[in-house]
Amino acid sequence: MSERQTSEITQILHDWNNGDADAGERLLPFVYTELKRNARFLMAKERANHTLQPTALVHEAFLKLTELTEIKWKNRRHFYHFVSKLMRQILVDHVRHHTAAKRGSTAIHFSVDDLQIPAEERADSILKLDEVLDRLAQFDEKQAKIVEMRYFGGMKNIEIAEALEISERTVVREWQSARIWLYRELNRQ
Repeated sequence: MSERQTSEITQILHDWNNGDADAGERLLPFVYTELKRNARFLMAKERANHTLQPTALVHEAFLKLTELTEIKWKNRRHFYHFVSKLMRQILVDHVRHHTAAKRGSTAIHFSVDDLQIPAEERADSILKLDEVLDRLAQFDEKQAKIVEMRYFGGMKNIEIAEALEISERTVVREWQSARIWLYRELNRQ
């Protein structure tokens, strides 16, 4: 993303803060491709006929964004961080809605390297990951944010570092620590 686009996004977000009703419509063309990339990443391991597709996830997230009035956007990093959280909530709510009758105590298969969960177990796993991520946030909010941005937002280490205003090395270190903790927690019976 060019420096010009970054500043335009930030300006539109400031306009949105100041009550510009058209700001959301002006923002969408700038952020749509990136949001779609993140949604595709998030949904990559879902079954092909999943009822929530990446496009629908982006559109639902953006609709929810336009309904919010109390958020004061700082910049585009703040926006993308918030959207990561929002996509997580939408996906978790979707899974809860569609698996309410199927919840069980299936084992969670979790790769320490990349958080890949087999599609057939993903619904219950997403619910479990959401629960465990909430527990992680209680004692290490930074690590929880890193996992959320990486897993639910599809963000790269450098993007996470910028969003959290920390070094990329810190992101890598915190990610390593978080994924070991998550692995233990998700595989605990």
